[in-house]
Amino acid sequence: MTLATDDFFKALADPTRLRLLMLLACEGELCVCELTHALTEIQPKVSRHLGLLRTAGLVQDRREGQWIFYRIHPQLPTWMGQVLEQTAQANRKAEPFATDLRKLRSMANRPGKACCA
Repeated sequence: MTLATDDFFKALADPTRLRLLMLLACEGELCVCELTHALTEIQPKVSRHLGLLRTAGLVQDRREGQWIFYRIHPQLPTWMGQVLEQTAQANRKAEPFATDLRKLRSMANRPGKACCA
């Protein structure tokens, strides 16, 4: 994978994309419904930002029935993965990331439990 350094940091510069990446770095794979719930954003906005992250090579998606799940791309250069992981760990208790995690973890009907029903 060849993701330019400036493209990586441009992706992180947008608050919505950064929040999405922080949730994925903390939780692993998440469904679009989980991400929209955690960020309290509408699905088209979240999907548009996820599409930009996918196009940039930062995230990978997979379809399961009608749902789409996202995760940090496993072939991301090591240093980029470390930046995301360290940023997520260092900011778990900072806002808005702490609220995003709290909302996500309080969501009813998460994957495996009739997600998005």
